[in-house]
Amino acid sequence: MESLIPSPTSLDSIRKLIESSLDDDKAEDIVTIDLAGKCSFADCMIVASGRSQRHVGALASKLQEKLKDAGQPPLSVEGMESCDWVLIDAGDVIVHIFKPEVREYYNIEKMWSIPAAVPARKEVLV
Repeated sequence: MESLIPSPTSLDSIRKLIESSLDDDKAEDIVTIDLAGKCSFADCMIVASGRSQRHVGALASKLQEKLKDAGQPPLSVEGMESCDWVLIDAGDVIVHIFKPEVREYYNIEKMWSIPAAVPARKEVLV
C-alpha cells in the first residue's frame, strides 16, 4: 500500500522545483515559509511577486506546466482570471503569486511567519 504521507525528499524536490521555476521566470522577492506545525493543509508556503498582471499570469502558467511535467499537477489554481493574486495548491506546498501592491496590502508573510501565540495562563487568586 502506498503511503499518503510525502517523504521529505519529495516535499524538498517540489519546493526546489517551484523556487527554481519562479526564479528562472524572474519572479521578485521569493519567500519560503515553513508551515510545519502551524497548519494542517500544507508544510510550506512560497510567496512571490510578478511585475504586472501579465507577469503574474505567466509565472503561474509556467509553474503549472513544470509541476505537471514533474508528475505533480496542481490540485487547484485560483485567480487566473484577474492575475492580481494567483494561488496554486501543489499539495504540501502552497504558492501565492502577487502583483506587488496586492502583496503589500495582504502581507501574508507576516501573518504566517509569526510564531503562534501561547495562550496566557489564568491565575487563580485565593
